[in-house]
Amino acid sequence: RPGLVSGRMREDTTNSVLYPNRRSDGSDRDTDGVSRRTLLAGSAAGAAATAGCSGSVPGSGDTGDDGPGPSTVYVFNTGDMTISVIDTDADEVVATTYLGATASFPSNQYLPGLLTDADDVVWLNVDQGVRAVSAGSLSEVASLDTGSGANWQEVTPDGEHLVVSAREPAHTQYRVDADPSSDSFGEVTAELDRTDEGGRGGNDGPGPCDVSIHPDGRYAYVPDIFGDTLTVVDYEAFEIVAQVSVDPVGDADAVAPWMNTVAWDGDTLLVENSGGDTGTESIWDVSDPEAPEEVARLTADDGLGARPLTSEIGPDSEFGYVFTPGSDDVTVVDLGAREVAGRLDLGGSAFVGTWDPAREKLYVPVRGADEVTVIDHAERAVVGTIPVGSKPYGATAGRVRPETDTSNDLLASLARLGVALPGGGTTYCIGECACGHELR
Repeated sequence: RPGLVSGRMREDTTNSVLYPNRRSDGSDRDTDGVSRRTLLAGSAAGAAATAGCSGSVPGSGDTGDDGPGPSTVYVFNTGDMTISVIDTDADEVVATTYLGATASFPSNQYLPGLLTDADDVVWLNVDQGVRAVSAGSLSEVASLDTGSGANWQEVTPDGEHLVVSAREPAHTQYRVDADPSSDSFGEVTAELDRTDEGGRGGNDGPGPCDVSIHPDGRYAYVPDIFGDTLTVVDYEAFEIVAQVSVDPVGDADAVAPWMNTVAWDGDTLLVENSGGDTGTESIWDVSDPEAPEEVARLTADDGLGARPLTSEIGPDSEFGYVFTPGSDDVTVVDLGAREVAGRLDLGGSAFVGTWDPAREKLYVPVRGADEVTVIDHAERAVVGTIPVGSKPYGATAGRVRPETDTSNDLLASLARLGVALPGGGTTYCIGECACGHELR
């Protein structure tokens, strides 16, 4: 029957996007193998990393009394569990160090402006929860097991809270004390179990996905992929203050919103939707933070790239950059005109990006190319590429450079050669990478 076949095809497409590392029998693919291509590429990279090891990253450690340190981007290489440390003035890697864990969606909305001291922390989605690592030492200082393998987290503008979305099977929002100087740092301070909302099909909850924080410092926006809703959480009271249904158009069975980004001026929200053949992008008016209104929905017919996944918004809040890995590009959206302004070819799939602390350049890890593409916001154009580690995915920024030593450099070299090392903190990725953990 045509209807049944079409529905099954859509279901398979959705599953392949949500669970890219899952076999047809429901089990996870083995991602521990090392290909000859990876080994050969790692041999050259490893030799380069070992040569001339200085024992520390230039400009690393505490910034002391001199104010913020050098502008830095941190790229998480999911293929070898290393971090590439990029100097954004020179646009070059100054170190690649071994972490033993990796992250696909580290906090990066407000963190670049908050990360100024070695004792500050970077929040990562790792394994069945989230972790905090010290910016200066990259050592783990806090962790939360959410009971879900798919997690997103964002730090509030004042750095006091971390708001977490744990998708299936938890379907729960958490608020965590994110202030390292607090006596309750790393502890859950509030929790919202949302399973009773239910979800589309056989899902046992709404599937809260991404978290984006309104700049007014009170509201968190959460797209619910199985609930077809946009949920607004007052994160001080930690309660839902609004929930808006997102209705499908045309032949789509569901909109399936899953990622979002609030503009810096607080007027606009971009939401990435995974429903339909190639996904859609919604533009929301959030000038009244408790009453979001969808004002436009962009599709492939409007010039949108395929499979919009995440987005970043320029510092002037006039243009959005939507990462569209299905077409190996970034779709630039004119927020005022509510239309696609153009597409930037990346030569490979990219799923996320991060601004440098000054929000002048956007750094976009291109997983298949083992490099980071640099986009200049003033020009709205690609201005360079930076070679990094294996299968780069997540990225964030700040003004602290981690301390490293020769042992870190050696571990990084071995990891890039494909040698199995202690660690194994995997991450949920939407796209092929060394994830490997189970969601349920």
